[in-house]
Amino acid sequence: MTSTASKIPVSVLIPAKNEEENLPVCLASVARADEIFVVDSQSEDRTVEISESHGAKVVQFHFNGNWPKKKNWSLENLPFRNDWVLIVDCDERITPELWDEIAEVIKNPEYCGYYLNRRVFFLGAWIRHGGKYPDWNLRLFKHKQGRYENLKTEGVRNTGDNEVHEHVVMSGPEKVGYLKNDMLHEDFRDMFHWIARHNRYSNWEARVYYNILTGQDESDTIGANLFGDAVQRKRFLKKVWVRLPFKPFLRFVLFYILRLGFLDGRAGYIYGRLLSQYEYQIGVKLYELRKFGGHLNVSKPQAENTTTNQVPSVPQAVQK
Repeated sequence: MTSTASKIPVSVLIPAKNEEENLPVCLASVARADEIFVVDSQSEDRTVEISESHGAKVVQFHFNGNWPKKKNWSLENLPFRNDWVLIVDCDERITPELWDEIAEVIKNPEYCGYYLNRRVFFLGAWIRHGGKYPDWNLRLFKHKQGRYENLKTEGVRNTGDNEVHEHVVMSGPEKVGYLKNDMLHEDFRDMFHWIARHNRYSNWEARVYYNILTGQDESDTIGANLFGDAVQRKRFLKKVWVRLPFKPFLRFVLFYILRLGFLDGRAGYIYGRLLSQYEYQIGVKLYELRKFGGHLNVSKPQAENTTTNQVPSVPQAVQK
């Protein structure tokens, strides 16, 4: 297939907040889309200016602390002029080859959605091992039929207003397929932002672990199935994972040794160490959630005064 400059009848949805470093490359990569929405959360940098300069429509999202979060709200409320929507994060890029493939597959009436595979780049290296690739995400679908699952985490504090790792659930009789070409995930910010983002994510993960351990209702989710698709199998394995001891150590061993993360060089080693730290944060926050209701400390109620009709003494004023 050969790339062309013609617009493809797809509406792109980009959730954003203070993303001036990532947006120029991201927006340039989706220029072949017929329509681009940037759903912003009152950014304080040049996010809006950059988005508008690339011809994107900017919509402000004001989170009220409840479900839905940003992506689901956008799917419900934005006036898309195309049947197909492509959801792209600010640190992701759609290659010309992937656009060529998208232009062809959306013509097939048998399918209502497609999984895209991501290549994650970290410290200049493609993290190809450690279980980070393949990394399938349902990002291209008919917007009337797709909504993000509700994992009962919307009340978790300090996780932001955007869905974290929720997956899209499709309705309708059509099939869901997998695209051959990869999308690229490459954050142009710094390690501070990576750690800050995963600090938020660990709040979300701790609640997901808690919901699994307490048997929360899964009727609004993709479900966990060892014999299902790649995402359902991963969800099934998570149910086993949350019950294992020594998870930070196991996370590093699994990533770096068993899944050959060491083949990605220094970047692979650093990524593995950070994932181990991330798992430790999840564990600590899960403990905090289960023992202290999600607070660092819980004050004990003061002992009640058992003497009835006793008026506490008041110090007398000092006479001068």
